[in-house]
Amino acid sequence: MLDILVYEEKQQAAAGEAGPCLEYLLQHKILETLCTLGKAEYPPGMRQQVLQFFSKVLAQVQHPLLHYLSVHRPVQKLLRLGGTVPGSLTEKEEVQFTTVLCSKIQQDPALLTYILEGKKTVGRKEASREATALPREAAGVKDKEQPHSKAPDRGAWGARAWSTQLPAETKETDGRTGESNLITSLIGLCKSKKGRVALKAQENLLLLVSVASQAAATYLVQSSPCCPAIVEHLCQLYQSLPSFLDPADIAALEGISWRLPSAPSDEASFPGKETLAAFLGWFDYCDHLITEAHTVVSDALAKSVAEKLFVETLQPQLLHVSEQSVLTSTALLTAMLRQLRSPALLREAVAFLLGTDQQPAAPEDSPHTLGGHLVRHCDHLSDEISIATLRLFEELLQKPHEQIIHGLILCHLEGRPYVARGSPEPESYEDTLDLEEDPYFTDGFLDSGFQPSTKPPPAPVTNPDGKTAVTEIVNSFLCLVPEEAKTSAFLEETGYDTYVHDAYGLFQECSSRVAPWGWPPAPTPLDPHEPERPFFEGHFLRMLFDRMSRILEQPYSLNLQVTSVLSRLALFPHPLIHEYLLDPYINLAPGCRSLFSVLVRVIGDLMQRIQRVPQFPGKLLLVRRQLMGQVPGEQLDHQTLLQGVVVLEEFCKELAAIAFVKFPPHGPHLRLSEPPEGHV
Repeated sequence: MLDILVYEEKQQAAAGEAGPCLEYLLQHKILETLCTLGKAEYPPGMRQQVLQFFSKVLAQVQHPLLHYLSVHRPVQKLLRLGGTVPGSLTEKEEVQFTTVLCSKIQQDPALLTYILEGKKTVGRKEASREATALPREAAGVKDKEQPHSKAPDRGAWGARAWSTQLPAETKETDGRTGESNLITSLIGLCKSKKGRVALKAQENLLLLVSVASQAAATYLVQSSPCCPAIVEHLCQLYQSLPSFLDPADIAALEGISWRLPSAPSDEASFPGKETLAAFLGWFDYCDHLITEAHTVVSDALAKSVAEKLFVETLQPQLLHVSEQSVLTSTALLTAMLRQLRSPALLREAVAFLLGTDQQPAAPEDSPHTLGGHLVRHCDHLSDEISIATLRLFEELLQKPHEQIIHGLILCHLEGRPYVARGSPEPESYEDTLDLEEDPYFTDGFLDSGFQPSTKPPPAPVTNPDGKTAVTEIVNSFLCLVPEEAKTSAFLEETGYDTYVHDAYGLFQECSSRVAPWGWPPAPTPLDPHEPERPFFEGHFLRMLFDRMSRILEQPYSLNLQVTSVLSRLALFPHPLIHEYLLDPYINLAPGCRSLFSVLVRVIGDLMQRIQRVPQFPGKLLLVRRQLMGQVPGEQLDHQTLLQGVVVLEEFCKELAAIAFVKFPPHGPHLRLSEPPEGHV
């Protein structure tokens, strides 16, 4: 039959006219008969043959067939047969059939509404057709033959089979997932255990949601089960995950793609690994759908993911009293953020975490957004939860959305309220930090061996624009840790050079990400007559500064994560961030603290503690060698303190490197190797 139809069409003189064989096929409902035999599987294997035949006829016959009721009805019946039974023997033929339909819709998006109409709508239209049927002679195919591409309501199907359009009834198809059609068939095939079948079904669904027609996209959102069915499967996969997963195991599955959703075989196995890989693969697919889909579909799908997965499923677990639940859900959200690429879904994720009304907070404010609760989790009694939540924020800071850095940091720094008004510029950083008034910097402390400088240093060098010269900033950070607390000079490849190289690459990446946001090159000059207003650095920076002030008492892994987040912040090329986090000579308003002032107080605390640790230099060097894997690890007294000192030294070098790459000095370059006696 197929060969006859194709041959007949080639012999037709007039394009668009149906030949007698095609007329016979349509008038005598041969396709419906085949569909009935396929449904009954009579003889056995008939369904497979029918699906193949339909696929080939629709693909090879150029005449528009889907416009005829005698074609449309069996197509709908075949779709209802497919994708409903997992592991069906005809999955390969079913996915080929949906591929042909999706390609036809891509060629003519107006077909979408008719192919997607479910059983109830078709039944109503059939009843309407029978009540208003035209005489058989008037229903001849030749009488009213017109290609659908001219006008969907004037073709042969429009005059006969679809004579009553029933627009109100069509709208009643409200997207309930119980109604079986092309969408539900594709979703069912996406769940196939056969990798190729599932991948092809996903590609077909992607083709369907990317149709360019506004009307077709609107129909997909308002009158089809597209978005609910996709998100329902995502939530089902999430619910099937084990109640507890190790954050390290979740992080190990980084890079799962919807095209390769299976977990890498070379990774260590753990309970729930395949389920986790399936969830992350489908989340990546949803993200890809939102990226490629028509804007109408993209926005609707992103909102649906945010509502069903983020708000209804994930948020209760993030705020749960169970530490296990908090830890697992935080690590899973971090993995999702790492995979997230689509702007629409990122917008929804930021609104979910940080809210939409981003105003500066007061110190006494209780958290009114999920992000506020998560900031508290960064200072949790459980170090594991603190580390996992800090990783979440580090991942969030790498996303290209301006409201993230604005809501967490910039809204509190605007107007520069941390700078003292109407006071002369300090002559040295000792003046800036009021060292003589600091309880750590007492006479006894200075006698203990820590001398910030043998004589007051000269005033900091400034550029013509008033900014502190980068050489002064780099020197300040590199010389902050006293010589007796430094160990990197005794080891190779731990110098300042490595940090400069790494910081340069990270800064270039960050700069390209924020370039579209139009940040100013320099901070707004202060009005000397403007009265000072209370400054609060915000809950996020307050938490980081508090954590940093306890660096000598915290576990090594937690210290690494805190310094990693602070380094990410310092890389942002915003003048207020640079001034507040990286300028040691900033003239702080009374009661304010900066990152440098926090570090200075930590150094003061360190020098007092050193006195109580016998053989401090030797033990410190041994701990550094242990951390680098050069010597076997063994438990030492004061190990947490010693590890904190190592992190502190490296963090100061990292901050110096970031300052250097953000504002390279003019003229002769800085020497990048560490010179003797703590000078650059």
